[in-house]
Amino acid sequence: DALVLGTSVFDVRVRVSPLAPYSILNQLSTEVIMQVSVEAGEGLERKLKIQIPTETVDMQVESRLKSMLPRVKIDGFRPGKVPLKVVKQHYGAQVFQEVAGELMQNSFRDALVQENLNPAGDPSISAESIKQGEPLEFTATFEVYPDVELAPVAGMKLEKIKSSVTDADVEKMIETLRKQRSSWSEVERAAGDGDKVVIDFKGMIDGEAFDGGSADNVPVVIGSGSMIPGFEDNLKGCKTGDETTFKVNFPDDYKAEHLAGKEAEFAVTVKTVEESSLPEVDEEFAKSFGVEDGSTEKLRGDIHGNMERELNNRIRTEMKNAVMDKLIEKNPIDVPAAIVSQEAETL
Repeated sequence: DALVLGTSVFDVRVRVSPLAPYSILNQLSTEVIMQVSVEAGEGLERKLKIQIPTETVDMQVESRLKSMLPRVKIDGFRPGKVPLKVVKQHYGAQVFQEVAGELMQNSFRDALVQENLNPAGDPSISAESIKQGEPLEFTATFEVYPDVELAPVAGMKLEKIKSSVTDADVEKMIETLRKQRSSWSEVERAAGDGDKVVIDFKGMIDGEAFDGGSADNVPVVIGSGSMIPGFEDNLKGCKTGDETTFKVNFPDDYKAEHLAGKEAEFAVTVKTVEESSLPEVDEEFAKSFGVEDGSTEKLRGDIHGNMERELNNRIRTEMKNAVMDKLIEKNPIDVPAAIVSQEAETL
């Protein structure tokens, strides 16, 4: 009857002769006739209000029910001979719900194309009316991607990062590798920085034991910072077999909120005191890191090359981030909340 283009509301209807073959009716029943309006919400939010006429819904339901006739089995009727009226009585409501769901999905997709909308994330669907004999009305609320027109980059300045790997950096890395290969041996002297003490401890707050406050045979390297502040300092000067008691405070930002900021008293028994021995940088040490001929100079060369590659990768990453920061500064945009939520979920 009518075709209106170039507006946010359109209504397309096709007249079909009542004598038209069923195959034509069935084909036409896949076309979605609808009215669409678009409302702009706050920021990037859009609302698509879609109405599908009763005639369209009824045609789809009728087509679906007719397609079921050869397969329906109902007591009292031969297969394939069940009257359409009886099929409607048994399956009409179920078919209506299926058709309504499919029409909502298909009409939403078609409306996006019609209105040239690019949704960010899944829509929130609310239905004003889903009843047989009434138009199918629903609203899809969603966010769209922002339109971005890049600002000119001429004149944009960045400070280039310059850095290099020195011999001192290589030697520092070798010391780190030596510590990773260190061995421990028990000593009779008092414990100091860098020593490992194996302890049993029991913690109390206000005279009561607390969860996670007690353990046995715990290795602690003094100065490593593996325990709460002040705990390792109280182990200095202890010898094997010593028993000591001291008080320390849990940090205010401690991850266990019921302990944060509270003072605890620990009873500690020192089982052993051990000192570390670092391996010599020799042929055996070089071979342990894959240098077949055991050359320490080649080991240093390999370490230097690896550190340079890592440094260059870090510089490229930092420069890329600097470029992105500049682009964001010059091109402020609204970011769809749905995309932020998806990224947060991924992280």
